[in-house]
Amino acid sequence: MSKSITRFFAFISSALLGLCNYGLAQTLASAQEPPLWAQQAIWYQVFVERFNNGDKTNDPTPADIAIPPLGITAPAGWTITPWTLSWWEQESWTKVPGRSFSEMLQYRRYGGDLQGVIDKLNYLQSLGVTALYLNPVNDAPSLHKYDARYYHHVDVNFGPDPAGDNALIATENPNDPATWRQTAADKLLLKLIKEVHKRNMKIILDFSWNHTGTTFWAWTDILQRQEKSAFKDWYAIKSFDNPATPENEFDYHGWLEIKSLPEIRKVEITTERRAGLPYEGNLPEGFKAHVLAVTKRWLAPDGVTADGVDGFRLDVADHIGLGFWREYRNFVKSVKPEAYLVGEIWWEQWPDKMMNPVPYTRGDVFDAIMFYQVYSPARYFFAETDFEIDAEAFKDSLAFQWNRLARATRYGMMNVSSSHDTPRLLTDFFNPNKYKFNTYPENKAYKTNKPDAVTYQRLRLYLVHLFTTIGAPHIWNGEEMGMWGADDPHPRKPLLWPGLKFAPERRDNYRNELNAWDEVSFDTQHFNFYKKLIQIRKAHPELITGEIEFTKATGKLLGYRRYLGNDEVLVLFNASTSDANFQLPVGKTYIYLLNGRGKARNSISVKALEAVILKLK
Repeated sequence: MSKSITRFFAFISSALLGLCNYGLAQTLASAQEPPLWAQQAIWYQVFVERFNNGDKTNDPTPADIAIPPLGITAPAGWTITPWTLSWWEQESWTKVPGRSFSEMLQYRRYGGDLQGVIDKLNYLQSLGVTALYLNPVNDAPSLHKYDARYYHHVDVNFGPDPAGDNALIATENPNDPATWRQTAADKLLLKLIKEVHKRNMKIILDFSWNHTGTTFWAWTDILQRQEKSAFKDWYAIKSFDNPATPENEFDYHGWLEIKSLPEIRKVEITTERRAGLPYEGNLPEGFKAHVLAVTKRWLAPDGVTADGVDGFRLDVADHIGLGFWREYRNFVKSVKPEAYLVGEIWWEQWPDKMMNPVPYTRGDVFDAIMFYQVYSPARYFFAETDFEIDAEAFKDSLAFQWNRLARATRYGMMNVSSSHDTPRLLTDFFNPNKYKFNTYPENKAYKTNKPDAVTYQRLRLYLVHLFTTIGAPHIWNGEEMGMWGADDPHPRKPLLWPGLKFAPERRDNYRNELNAWDEVSFDTQHFNFYKKLIQIRKAHPELITGEIEFTKATGKLLGYRRYLGNDEVLVLFNASTSDANFQLPVGKTYIYLLNGRGKARNSISVKALEAVILKLK
């Protein structure tokens, strides 16, 4: 064993010993409640590459997006895509015989970077955002960056000096934290963290500990050394190459058998392992030690927790055993007790059954999950779909989800409606399909053009609910700008910043069957609606930590009150296509916070497809 590896394991042993001896470790590990700040959060999810290009000198090159082990290279003539190009326009280099438009979209790069995020922090603050969730910024060749090359470094094209960063990284032993240095991109992330904290905001990073990319340093060592690699036990390898034969017998499991995402081996499995269900298991010790070192690097840079991130979003969390997650929580909370851990716990059986969050939210694993589970029934109530439910069914669906969680947990949930993995909200509300089923442009029945006015009305009903219900509201970047788009990769269009002149989009996308176009620009009215709802939520603590009581649930009419002590907000929804009257509590006077002026007593009329928010005077 080399001296560097010996030093590394000594470092991790010391860290783990410190954890075991840490007086509050067991208390922290058994704590049932997420950090209090999570209840106050207005989440905003940033997909850095499509967010904002703040530094054009660091834009990716063909070499940056190549994946040599898989023979993936940039197409001939590849260039950065202009930010304002029509989404459906096919650059000359994308027109490769036998390759689809959607496939070629994966090669697009627009040059978004961390400087671009820093430049827009004032915008986010003006919107009312209090917490950022960044999709992976770890160094990786893909657009999505779940195929890490290095976990412990920021992607070189997100910082100001890609060439210098690559040269510095080459001097390290990636398996020895004592040799790790800070690249220019790393330093820019630390600057972003400081700027976020300066604004009294929080920030979390996204990691997948379930798989790496094929350019990951340990994987490339395996490709070179095969069974002689010190890291051969980290991965789920089926067979190694036999040097005595001309064939290459090397084979392995990728996540969902995707070869660009080699899967980390699962160990100590004591219950059935099936995607979509929790199971007891762990990860290999060497890989786990690396993960803990990376985690500490970003939680407490140079040992200073105030300079680090405020938690992590953990990708495909159900694919990793609960034993690892319990240890991971212990470690994270020992370094930073107020850190927030949120897991992607989504489908038990797509597209009909979502996972039960309970095994992951008892206080020994995650603080929260991405709570798609409460969005799906909300869509079926507020949108016009082929799977419509009434107010009573919607209320029962919410109660079912909430009642199986501890109170503090449901209030600290991240209420995700859309993300990098779903259609845009406007498009989701524009189509009558089952949630997340046949949501691609290749389905000719799926509408991908600008939604109609009724869709905007129905979505705004839902938004009123999102910002007045239990749990922390989450915004996928660009939703507040009025963006639309089908499922991945189409929700990942570059953002519509004010002042930019975008080319119109074909109304029937790349099929070009109609000579019709939609204008594309920042939607000020939509932005102001988001901003108003955020202001209302932040100004009324009862909407954050108050109790909830449903006052009406009949047909397409829904009402609930949020109350805290003597403070009360009443929220009423008319999701029908006719005006409706709502009776108000006898003897109480309310003032309008949204969609109205003056006072309300006894009863009010709410227009079709409208919501009102009333404050008890």
